[in-house]
Amino acid sequence: MKQLLVFFKDYKIKSVLAPLFKLLEALFELFVPLVIADIIDVGIAKGDISYIVKRALILVLLAFIGLGLAITAQYFAAKVATSFSKDLRHALYAKIQSLSFNELDKLTTSSLITRMTSDVNQIQNGVNLILRLFLRSPFIVFGAMVMAFTIDRQISLIFLGAIVILSVVVFGVMAYTIPKQKEIQQSLDGVTLTTRENITGARVIRAFRDEKNENRIFNSKNNFLSHLQRVAGRISALLNPVTYVIINLAIIILLYVGAVKVNVFGLEQGKVVALYNYMSQILVELIKLAMLIVTVTRAFASADRISTVFNEKNTLETNNNDETSEHFIEFKDVSLTYKNAGAPAIENISFTANKGETVGIIGGTGSGKTSLVSLLGHFYDCTDGAVYVDGRDVKAQEADSLREIIGFVFQKAVLFKGTVRDNIKWGNKSADDEQIKDALMLSQVYDDVEKLGGLDYQLSQGGANLSGGQRQRMTIARALVRKPQILVLDDSSSALDFATEAKLREAIYSLDYEPTVFIVSQRASSVMSADKILVLDDGQCVGMGTHKELLESCKVYKEIYTSQFGKEVV
Repeated sequence: MKQLLVFFKDYKIKSVLAPLFKLLEALFELFVPLVIADIIDVGIAKGDISYIVKRALILVLLAFIGLGLAITAQYFAAKVATSFSKDLRHALYAKIQSLSFNELDKLTTSSLITRMTSDVNQIQNGVNLILRLFLRSPFIVFGAMVMAFTIDRQISLIFLGAIVILSVVVFGVMAYTIPKQKEIQQSLDGVTLTTRENITGARVIRAFRDEKNENRIFNSKNNFLSHLQRVAGRISALLNPVTYVIINLAIIILLYVGAVKVNVFGLEQGKVVALYNYMSQILVELIKLAMLIVTVTRAFASADRISTVFNEKNTLETNNNDETSEHFIEFKDVSLTYKNAGAPAIENISFTANKGETVGIIGGTGSGKTSLVSLLGHFYDCTDGAVYVDGRDVKAQEADSLREIIGFVFQKAVLFKGTVRDNIKWGNKSADDEQIKDALMLSQVYDDVEKLGGLDYQLSQGGANLSGGQRQRMTIARALVRKPQILVLDDSSSALDFATEAKLREAIYSLDYEPTVFIVSQRASSVMSADKILVLDDGQCVGMGTHKELLESCKVYKEIYTSQFGKEVV
């Protein structure tokens, strides 16, 4: 939680004013039993009606002052809590965006969603209650005890004993529930992950008629979450009844001892009533304190989880490597091993590419094709060797400037909720409608967009209201509108028919600014016309050359080609 205190820096005054007004409210509240004692011991005892009325007006005045102070305190507490959570969300979102793919893989999407939503809300509730009750409740408890000492020292020992016992109970519950709340939030991550997967993959689940199995998995995780909540809830639920029992026992002892003192030692009846009121105030405040502790334990558990994200460091390496390459792009003995992976994804790969060249990368599933092109944008660090883009080591370049010259079309076509225009402008914020239309034409999707309703057509989340081929071509248009020096097409035409794919390749090859193109595919037809083809197999480059050269020299490439075009080699 300490790490998050920095988000209070712009709200220091409000953070002080909220508990200050609550303390003032509590101070006025402590005077109420004394006024009531005067009404009983003086007004009622002497039958002085005017005295009773005056004291009653004082009670009304105290009530209105307390109400005004409470409303003011609530306003400042709510203002600080909501502003704090807003700034925290902004900072957390910015931190997530700054992390490399390694950290995102480690933290997982579902967990980050839970931390951005549920955990931040838990902290907001905790901050709100802390500002309102954290000082007020202890102040009332100890203030009531002090006021009791001014009335009768012997009876006030009952207050002291009750408070000590209650403190043991409260802090014992707190020590038990904080670790449980962390487990609950971690379990919530699992439920969120399963829910997200099931909603995203609803079509696949129904196609394979696996609803029962997915329901069973979800119910299992949900039941475990409920079990943890019940375990923590049972202990937390003990706070109220235990508090009531201890305080009521103290009240019984108080009334008994007070009655004896009234009869034997002449203690005034009004003072006994005042002591009873102080004990009742302690009861109310301890109930509030119990609620505060339950909320705060959740907030601390959530704060630890969010602090974990802030403590994550971007592990992408940077250096001042002044060594340059004579080639536009060069891979020098490059290997990549993902964190916690048992074997390298790619190993000892070397090749060069110059401006305007087309490089095809082909291989079976899991051969390392996507891993190879991901190093161009420095999304991961190569574990060995070096990658040069525009003649310079990618580790020596600013990430933004490096990725500015690369147009990525990722393996999974990802679109966002909004218009077609908004989605294409991700590639170039300043693109006008003519440039967007040119990009759509190049990617062979312009006619489809016109039929749908033009550039203002609203896409649903993930482009769910488009076909697979339309989504792929839309993401290609998004990359082309940037007019990048390097265009990376990572299996981006798998949903296209051969005729459309051929037209797309022809359009890309005819671009007047002649980008360096990387085509990643499992189809031989997609890479046949490339200037250079890399054949990957289990992370190794087992062949490199033109289509004709590889048919003669590379067994793996020949197998891929003949499996797709028949046994006759042309």
